[in-house]
Order: sequence, then C-alpha cells, then structure tokens
Amino acid sequence: MTLREPETIELSTPTGPMRAQVLRPAGEGRFPGLLFHSEIFQNTGPICRTAAFLAGHGFIVVLPEIYHEYLPAGTVLAYDQAGSDVGNKLKIEKPVAAYDSDNRAVLDYLKAHPDCNGRLASFGPCIGGHLTYRAALQPDVSASVCFYPTDLHKRSLGAGMNDDSLARAADIKGEMMLVFGRQDPHVPAEGRAMIYQTLTAAGVKFTWHEFNAAHAFLRDEGLRYDPELARQALGMTVDFLRRCLSV
Repeated sequence: MTLREPETIELSTPTGPMRAQVLRPAGEGRFPGLLFHSEIFQNTGPICRTAAFLAGHGFIVVLPEIYHEYLPAGTVLAYDQAGSDVGNKLKIEKPVAAYDSDNRAVLDYLKAHPDCNGRLASFGPCIGGHLTYRAALQPDVSASVCFYPTDLHKRSLGAGMNDDSLARAADIKGEMMLVFGRQDPHVPAEGRAMIYQTLTAAGVKFTWHEFNAAHAFLRDEGLRYDPELARQALGMTVDFLRRCLSV
C-alpha cells in the first residue's frame, strides 16, 4: 500500500505534551493500530523508514517521541557517542510510570482514530523493545514485537533502575514475538535465557527468534546493519501481526 502524507500530532500525557508522527495507508478502510517505539535516539531516519514499511503493510503507525519531557519537540539524537550518552542518560532518568502513561496516551489515540478498527499492537527495537514489552502489559494490546529489548533481563529501565517488567509477565494477555541477535552484548545468552524462562513460566504465548547478528541489525544505517536478516525479520513481523490481528 502507498501511504498518506505523514501527520504530526501532539498528545496530552500526565508528564506534558508528547509529539508523535502518524503514518497510515492511503487506501480507504479501517486498519489495526500500531504503537511504534524508537531507539534511544528518538525518531531517526532508520526508525521512520521502518515505521513507513509497517504502515505500508496495512497499519496505522504512531511513532511518539519517547523523551518528550526532556528534549525539545522534534529532537533527533545522532548515532554517535554524544547521542548515545544523552539517550542512555535519559533512559534512566524518566520514571517507568511515565513510559507507561505515554503508551496509554498513544493506545487511546489509536482506539479513537476513525480509521482504526480497534485492534492494537506494539513494535520496537532496543529500548523500544522494552517499551513494547511494557505496552504488552496493557490488556487491549493483542500483539507485540520486541526486537532485542534492552535492560529487560537486568530490570534496569527508568528512574531507580528497578523496573517490574519481567515480574509482571503474567499480565500479558496478547501474543508476543521476540527477536534477538546472538552477538548482541546488550542481551547476552544468560539474559535471553532469563527472559525465555520467565515468559514460559508465566504462561505467555510467544514466538522466539534468534539470528547470528549484532545489536541493531535491523537499523539500515551503520556497520551492524544486516539487510538480509532485516528483510526476513520484518517479513516475519508483518506475518505475525496480520495473524494476531486477523488482518
């Protein structure tokens, strides 16, 4: 599907206004809503291109600025050490409750959107994978796709670095798809094993994929990008979302 012109919106949250981009198919009809979480660098070119790819497969995609409380609207951090330093600093300054209320604001926007059919999903890489996991804790999220979710096994997201994400695994009612790179130092083998065992023990319905790839292999910029694995993984993502959302 071709896309409409991207739309910039501002959503109200308990921690202030949050800017977001909306991408949706140009065709007529009603489509599932997809909450797309970025990396720590916010809405970069690779993130927006991936969001457009998913929107073009039949989803209304909303891409919020995850650090809206701390950075001017429209800020995009560079893929360099300075950008990493800022993103990683803010990652553990923002309270987990604020990440959750941001998720709720986007999900409520999608549910009320006239072109949304009411079916909701979430997607994200890196910190976005962890935020997608947090979105999966919401009872109206039917499907979630987490690409190499960081800090999940360490329970270190947000202020205080003591999140309850894994402890709440039993709250996940929808289906999950998790994707990892075996050569990713941010989610090592023991971390992946902890996540797998926790989800299994909690009775979560999930699909698990591991590739011989580095962290951020999905990002179409930089030396870690693996175009063939990205093609396969995004294709599996579309198939998974369509099945779970009955598209």
